[in-house]
Amino acid sequence: MKYKAIDLFCGCGGLSYGVQQAGFEILAGVDLEKNYIQTFSYNFPDALSICKSVDEVDADDLMNKLGISYGELDLLVGGPPCQGFSKNVPRSQRQLDSDNNKLVLSFLDKCKKIYPKWILMENVAEMRNGFDNFYTEEIVNFLSGIGYKVSHGVHNSADYGVPQSRRRAFFIARRDGLDTKIPNPTHHKEGILGRERQISVWEAIGDLPSLSAGESWSSGYNPDVHPNSYQLLMRKNDDILNHNAKKLSEVQMDRIKCLKPGQGIKDLPDNLRPKGGYSGAYGRLTKDMVMPTITRWVFHPGSGRFTHPVDDRLITIREAARLHSFDDSFIFQGTYTQQAGQLGNSVPPLLAKIMAESFLV
Repeated sequence: MKYKAIDLFCGCGGLSYGVQQAGFEILAGVDLEKNYIQTFSYNFPDALSICKSVDEVDADDLMNKLGISYGELDLLVGGPPCQGFSKNVPRSQRQLDSDNNKLVLSFLDKCKKIYPKWILMENVAEMRNGFDNFYTEEIVNFLSGIGYKVSHGVHNSADYGVPQSRRRAFFIARRDGLDTKIPNPTHHKEGILGRERQISVWEAIGDLPSLSAGESWSSGYNPDVHPNSYQLLMRKNDDILNHNAKKLSEVQMDRIKCLKPGQGIKDLPDNLRPKGGYSGAYGRLTKDMVMPTITRWVFHPGSGRFTHPVDDRLITIREAARLHSFDDSFIFQGTYTQQAGQLGNSVPPLLAKIMAESFLV
């Protein structure tokens, strides 16, 4: 019999996908964003998909629909919206009592009412220390007060085998009497300390077919590439969906064609350089680097280092998914921009898998 899990604030399903790979059955996912739920329901057809705010979901009604009782659920997971904590929001605009931040408290309320054996919660790294540790203390005190042992920390996905540098805060809690322990890192930038070397961009996407901007591909990997262990982990069949290179404007193409791997906005000639922009804008990836944090703006070359290391184009949604550790069988629904948003706001499944496995040892 599989352990059972519910995902609150499920988004497109990054946490759920990793938790499922750890051996859990996903019973339900809850999210307010319709296009996120569309992707979640496509990839978890046997789960109950609920398109509502978590505040509007009655815990007793949810348990009744799923045929579970108070205290019976194995794992409750969730990543409450992070905009209230994100470093991308100016400090002056971060509000302790913003609606987004209050959803952390809503998640805790569901923990109390469902009372699962285990809890896994994630958020942006800034959440753990923001507002003078208010939310960290609130989470630990609340869960400890209802019988859980809690561990928490900030971890980089690249240190756990994800080919992307992405720092996230995790809270792990259990009420089965065992001590909580967040898993130790498995990878290191230099491959030292008894760990494997972090996975590079090209090690993650080098077997996917080359494309021109505006071109699409749907079947077959690059036959000239002998797949490495990470690529084999990502391959599930010969279908490669979401591998569509976004068509770019003439000036965007001119800018990209000027740039060598590792270069960006500051390296553009005066006649092509935008008047302003992010420091990583128009950045072209290098083959041997670890992918920088993928954001929901991955569809726009002026919003980060999202340009392919070889082809004159942006990375595709499939390539971004590979760099986020979604395998090729996970299919994103909706428009290109919606898919980018789903990816940028999701948890890397491989990181979620490792965190979820900590409950099973």
